Amino acid sequence: MRHVATSRPAELVWDFLADFTTEQWDPPTRQTRRTAGDGGVGTVYRNGSHLFGVDAPVTYTVVDHEPPRRLRLRGDAGRVQFLDTIEVHDVRAGRARVDYTVQFDVRGAARVLTPLAVLAMRRVADDAARQMGRVLDEL
Repeated sequence: MRHVATSRPAELVWDFLADFTTEQWDPPTRQTRRTAGDGGVGTVYRNGSHLFGVDAPVTYTVVDHEPPRRLRLRGDAGRVQFLDTIEVHDVRAGRARVDYTVQFDVRGAARVLTPLAVLAMRRVADDAARQMGRVLDEL
């Protein structure tokens, strides 16, 4: 779990992050488009990222949507499955904290790469949390 502190109010942070178009705050993301739904449970996003030198399309589906506090999405990238959780906390007047968690599961023959993938994904998640903090503070 990454904790991202921001000088912006929780409502503004929620409004920005709940529309899961991630290209501003997730460094590998080239494009994210909502392809179905209204942002709530069942909404589908198509994400195109460039990760470790490879184009990596991911389909995310919202599985939990509790405004203005929690968003959870299940990602499917074929051999890698993700579960992203974004929780927004109002820590004091006008300031928020985001708890951002990414879990992943490598499937099939690629499982032998899991130890390396864990290290690589930690770095990606750390980079995303840093970028998220910068972007949120600029809202």
